[in-house]
Amino acid sequence: MTLTEITDGAVTLRPFLPQDSRQLYEAICESLVELKPWMSWAHDAYSQHEAEDFIKITRARWEERTLFAFAITDAKTGAIQGGCSLSHKHPVYHYCNLGYWVRTSHHGRGIAGCAALLAARYGFEHCGIIRAEVVMAVSNERSRRVAEKIGAHYEGVLLNRMVVGKTVYDAHMYSLIPQDFGLTVKL
Repeated sequence: MTLTEITDGAVTLRPFLPQDSRQLYEAICESLVELKPWMSWAHDAYSQHEAEDFIKITRARWEERTLFAFAITDAKTGAIQGGCSLSHKHPVYHYCNLGYWVRTSHHGRGIAGCAALLAARYGFEHCGIIRAEVVMAVSNERSRRVAEKIGAHYEGVLLNRMVVGKTVYDAHMYSLIPQDFGLTVKL
């Protein structure tokens, strides 16, 4: 795996590294209250071992070019601030899901928006996608505000679009496309 780093000077995205497991685990534990309603993998007994497994799996999927999971880091210190990913890449229609989360102590700094824009641009320039979908449960206001702040296109409410644990949610659909970045569509 080549080390991919993209930055805007404040936030740097890069693949998760094996040595990130402790910082990732700590960020998740700090943020469980905010993550549990929206992320199936977030639960009260989340363990260091799960963080290690996540990193192993995401690194393998990066090599397969099926999942691009980024550590969101502080551009100056390298400290992990959260995670951002391009996932569920469709092999025929060339779109994917764009997801993000930021640790609780770093909320309100614009980090999620910066990370989402960096990841989307990376996807358009390097992953062969033509559309990044940002999908969140209708009651996930924090995620919706991020999508709106970065200028994602609002496309409506999708009924029964998400399942988290055993809860089914209607979801807001937003999207970013290459043209939003002054890029042309490449297949």
